[in-house]
Amino acid sequence: MKHSSSSSSHRTRDIDYRAGYLRPEHCAPPPPRPGPGGVWFIRDGCGIACGVITWMLVLYAQFVVAFVMLLPARNLLYSLVNGALFNGLAALALASHARAMCTDPGAVPKGNATKEFIESLQLKPGQVVYKCPKCCSIKPDRAHHCSVCKRCIKKMDHHCPWVNNCVGESNQKYFVLFTMYIALVSLHALLLVAFHFVLCYESDWTKCSNFSPPATVIFLILLCFEGLLFLLFTSVMFGTQVHSICSDETGIEQLKKEERRWAKRSRWMSLKVVFGHPFSISWLSPFATPDHGKADAYQYIV
Repeated sequence: MKHSSSSSSHRTRDIDYRAGYLRPEHCAPPPPRPGPGGVWFIRDGCGIACGVITWMLVLYAQFVVAFVMLLPARNLLYSLVNGALFNGLAALALASHARAMCTDPGAVPKGNATKEFIESLQLKPGQVVYKCPKCCSIKPDRAHHCSVCKRCIKKMDHHCPWVNNCVGESNQKYFVLFTMYIALVSLHALLLVAFHFVLCYESDWTKCSNFSPPATVIFLILLCFEGLLFLLFTSVMFGTQVHSICSDETGIEQLKKEERRWAKRSRWMSLKVVFGHPFSISWLSPFATPDHGKADAYQYIV
């Protein structure tokens, strides 16, 4: 049974390098690649809607925290410290989201599966190159085709509609930071909501908010629901991503149970490949582009 399953898997991969599947008319047209100074952006309706919703939810949380809870507070220091912390984390979360969405995740050049390029690889007997029939590209090892981005993506982990992009070798840092900062923002919001409920319960509701008591309760309940939902979701995603990085195995590789054909890195080296060499405070900054250092070059030949 194992032999049959293995044979089936190899037959599936064989389709990738049949020359008959590489006729240009069978290739799906890709989104235009950004030129020098351009921005990578996927024109997917669902992804764009999810991205807009993400920003709106963060802005709603900022509105409730600022105008419902902090501005009416009598303790100026409390308002300043929590306002600076919450808005700082929210700004980092939105910046991480923007970088994850507008950074090329590691797209393989389209249409390089030409006779000339294959000959330039100087293949030896028994060596194989995998070709993608959908974007007419030669796929480096560990690359997978994304039907939404219409590209083969190097070290693709998954396609995330919330950032309207694939998570791959070039933008995984920003996606991890996005999940981390959203989780921290959500936790902070929940703590503020709990403290404000206690404050309003022990005093006159009309004195703890600039809004009417019913409106204040609705604002707080909605923020509490949003905070709980996003705290759970992003915490799980953050943990999954960190585990994937440390095990040097992407989500799609784990899902497909692909045979490991690459040399496994140590946990620390895997983290440095994603967040940059050497370790520094820039690991936490969505504005710092990671230096992949001594990361192995992806091979076209396997």
